[in-house]
Amino acid sequence: MLNIGCHLSSSGGYVNMLKTALSIGANTFQFFTRNPRGFKAKDIDKEDVSLFLDLAKKHNFEKIMAHAPYTLNPCSADKSVRDLARIIFIDDLSRLELTPGNMYNFHPGSHVGQGAERGINYIADLLNDILQQNQTTLVLLETMSGKGSEVGRNFEELKQILDKVKLNNKMGICLDTCHIHDAGYDIINNLDQVLNEFDKVIGLKHLKAIHLNDSLNEFSSHKDRHQKIGQGFLGIKTIEKVINHKALYNLPFYLETPNEIDGYAEEIKLLKNLYSH
Repeated sequence: MLNIGCHLSSSGGYVNMLKTALSIGANTFQFFTRNPRGFKAKDIDKEDVSLFLDLAKKHNFEKIMAHAPYTLNPCSADKSVRDLARIIFIDDLSRLELTPGNMYNFHPGSHVGQGAERGINYIADLLNDILQQNQTTLVLLETMSGKGSEVGRNFEELKQILDKVKLNNKMGICLDTCHIHDAGYDIINNLDQVLNEFDKVIGLKHLKAIHLNDSLNEFSSHKDRHQKIGQGFLGIKTIEKVINHKALYNLPFYLETPNEIDGYAEEIKLLKNLYSH
């Protein structure tokens, strides 16, 4: 079975997201923990959470994924920004323990001229401060496109972060198809080679989720503009190879394409028809 979902608004709560996912043929979803361009988070309705857990079990839901706000930058040159990232991270992980066993994805951040090495150290320091042995939430580093001073522009930088985290059994990687294409990994012509490189550098055992997006930009553009499935430079054949690849097909896929709900429903139907397992 294809484990597929999309990014949904969390404004209506967990149950609403689950029902929306079911209505479009999804068996998982992704959501922002708080305002993606800010810091404010809504109070959690524990009754909503309880009902969600029951419904998720009933419908054999795949792991859901929470996404940190884009404003979170754990490797900023500004200590106050790093301190705020720490506060948000701790609060988000605490909230996610109400829905145990799921995932929390974040962008490693931008080093803003300090250099990747210092940025990597800041990120690892934060993770070492806040990760707990008894937490059930898996924290994922996302592969990035390499725009500006982003950390995580290649597999080596992500590996360096993982190597510095003491509780790296609580960590994983979310691979974004748009981002790695834009970063210079040729998944159109050499998907096997790219995944072999990932395995050699990081290890496929650490790959826990896929952001399934086409790209509005050409190969190695180092930009980050998602496109609808089959309408970008990756194209439908590449997306089909990704969802059916022997190293990936049983992972959860999360759409972040520029769509409304009807568009996501169409993409999910298309992907299910292309899925051969």
